[in-house]
Amino acid sequence: MGGWWWCSLPKLGQFDAGAEMPKRSIWLSYDLGLQGDYASLYQWLDAHGAKECGDSMALVNVDYSDSLKDHLKEELASSIGIDKKTRIYIVYRDEDTGKNKGVFLFGGRREAPWTGYSSSEAEAVDEEVS
Repeated sequence: MGGWWWCSLPKLGQFDAGAEMPKRSIWLSYDLGLQGDYASLYQWLDAHGAKECGDSMALVNVDYSDSLKDHLKEELASSIGIDKKTRIYIVYRDEDTGKNKGVFLFGGRREAPWTGYSSSEAEAVDEEVS
């Protein structure tokens, strides 16, 4: 289940002291709300050579030295205005398991806009509460 966009990286600690930091390709999904700091986010994405992947989705190559998630969270928090409406989610390949993982760096999951659109096969039975 590989893809062209995942980098093959050695384990941390296997890097030569003079070597460059590892690069990792991630997908970054963002929703900053109506008044969000999109200009700063777009500047950050452009500086990282991000590729557009549809509405509010980008493919980004990032350099990091320790924890990818911590590095991105710190870097984004210092580059863009974060508020309670900010939601940023990343998808990456876990180095230890080789599996794709996703996590919110800011914000969290909301009810999906498609909730309630499918019909339920099971018949609902209403019962009296005693």
